[in-house]
Amino acid sequence: MAGAGVKAAVEWLVSVAPDPNACRWVWERDPRGVALLPAGRRWDVLILPGELGHPTFDVLTRLVDRPGPVLSDFGNARMGFFLPPGTVDGWIGTGVRGAGRGTWIVVPHPGRRVVGAVRWLIPPDGTGTLNDATLLELAMHEAAAMRAERGRN
Repeated sequence: MAGAGVKAAVEWLVSVAPDPNACRWVWERDPRGVALLPAGRRWDVLILPGELGHPTFDVLTRLVDRPGPVLSDFGNARMGFFLPPGTVDGWIGTGVRGAGRGTWIVVPHPGRRVVGAVRWLIPPDGTGTLNDATLLELAMHEAAAMRAERGRN
């Protein structure tokens, strides 16, 4: 992501921080720094177990040119898909968790893809683009169906 895009993404992310300057300060001074940001204001995050998240990500990237932001932990045990605020409340599934209003998520600097325990698979672009909940649900269903089919063979 180019300099102006990174700056816009930083501003978009820190806009929800209780202290945006402190968040920027951490990211500027520590290349491995992460910020703890509140979900539910500009985005919710649907957190999927890796065995469902990775195939869902693959399907989603085939459905749309540029999905919204997606995080992954380095053990690939979990993936977080950024969705419009208020959308995670109704999601249910084994191992599926939602981070919405009243929860916080660990977020790395959007211009650095390799960071500590969490990394961006698709960083935010600063425009507020998020994943479409309907498309994400379709991608999850297709990924689950593919896993089930592989399990039968």
